Amino acid sequence: MAFIEVSGVCKNYRIVKSRPGIAGAIVSLFHREYTVKKAVEDISFSIERGEIVGYIGPNGAGKSTTIKMLSGVLIPDAGEINVGGIVPYRERKKNARRIGVVFGQRSQLYWDLPISDTFALYQKLYDIPDAVFRRNRERYVRLLDMADFMEQPARQLSLGQKMKANLALAMLHDPDVLYLDEPTIGLDVMSKQILRGSIAALNGEKNTTIMLTTHDMNDIEAVCKRLILIDKGHTLFDGNLEDFKARYEKSYTVKMEFVRPPEWIPREGYSLLQDAARTWTVKVDKSIRTKEALTRLIGCYDPENISVREQDIEDLIRGIFEK
Repeated sequence: MAFIEVSGVCKNYRIVKSRPGIAGAIVSLFHREYTVKKAVEDISFSIERGEIVGYIGPNGAGKSTTIKMLSGVLIPDAGEINVGGIVPYRERKKNARRIGVVFGQRSQLYWDLPISDTFALYQKLYDIPDAVFRRNRERYVRLLDMADFMEQPARQLSLGQKMKANLALAMLHDPDVLYLDEPTIGLDVMSKQILRGSIAALNGEKNTTIMLTTHDMNDIEAVCKRLILIDKGHTLFDGNLEDFKARYEKSYTVKMEFVRPPEWIPREGYSLLQDAARTWTVKVDKSIRTKEALTRLIGCYDPENISVREQDIEDLIRGIFEK
């Protein structure tokens, strides 16, 4: 049996219909009408211990709802969830001791408390032995470069510093599984790199099972080998990144630079995406081999410089949802 098992899970929300005006508000007090939003519909997947899985989709796809059901915050309307032998919403306290959760838009920090005091508070909450607490505290302070702000209250920290502290708190009690919901949202490039490196290091050293939801596809490519793509509550893809690219990647681009651009000649399999100054960006169908495409383009247009770029994962996913 896999470490995380999700089978046929559904979750709906009832949303009150609002009526216009004061009269409508009064009527709604006595007679409410609801609409039903299907957040998750018949989702199934399994995750082995120690895997890092990217769980992605557009806004409203059901990602955060799934994480909340896995963490025991929400109860599914149908289906079954098992995390390490525990049904999360039936054994919430036991499940909470075995998981770490980071929501990018919600902080676990206390506004006026220094980070060091928050760490001490979490030691008491999770009943972490002193030796384990000291070891993990020192380790995560070093790994996440937190030494300079451990004695500062949360209100004085930058967004990147807060996210580092939240990640460290989530790992302080050595959880078996870590759920990360948009952990790099709003961070600068350097902070994102540090967090990505830390996530990969934690997985490698502790064999922690990690489920990552994000809109930043660089996060996925940096730390995940497997991808689960959902939309409107349904699973669209579940597999490794190579298989994802093989299924959805339909083209690549060739960039050419000229001293004086020639005239573009339309050809099947080739399309001019961008003609800017002395630079062309040409889209080439995946069915045409790169060597063949470069030979033809050089022979026809004689560019000064030429380079090839495959579609990155963000372009692929954007194309899927646009269709």
